[in-house]
Amino acid sequence: MDAELRCNRLTCRKTLIDKAVVTTCSHIFCVDCANELFNASRLCPACETSLTEPDDVVVCSLHPTNDYKTSVLSGLSPSLIMEICSRALSFWQYQVHQENSFQQAVIRNLNDKQAQLQKQLDNVIREANGEINLLGNKVAELERDMELERRKVHELQDSSREREKEYQKLKVSRQLPGGLTYL
Repeated sequence: MDAELRCNRLTCRKTLIDKAVVTTCSHIFCVDCANELFNASRLCPACETSLTEPDDVVVCSLHPTNDYKTSVLSGLSPSLIMEICSRALSFWQYQVHQENSFQQAVIRNLNDKQAQLQKQLDNVIREANGEINLLGNKVAELERDMELERRKVHELQDSSREREKEYQKLKVSRQLPGGLTYL
């Protein structure tokens, strides 16, 4: 399977399927980008090479018919055909190299972003763990305080029970026979 060609405009990069615009400086663009870019200027948008000659920018079919393939090179000398083939292979080699360079740049960019995000995540985790530790300490402190308050409540309840018993004893001891009480 052949490699896919992509529009060399970095903001486009769409896969080229049927027709494309090729430059003599070994760049290729989708027809839409070429119409926009080459109407404004005759400089290659990828490398800024001046493209002033009529054959410097050519629309080509990426899937030519068999008749076209037969007729386009017919009548040319074998050495000229070999030169054309050599240039075509050089074009493909350059495009593959450019695509690899682009993909490596994308990978570097993604790795840099991933490293930056990892640092941010590590900071968030560190801060969250610090907050968790602080909250854990606060919970432990509140549990200690709550236990102290429970003890106080139990002590007060015990004291209240004791006083209630004493009160009841006093109350009983102050009653006269017949249900009367001392004043």
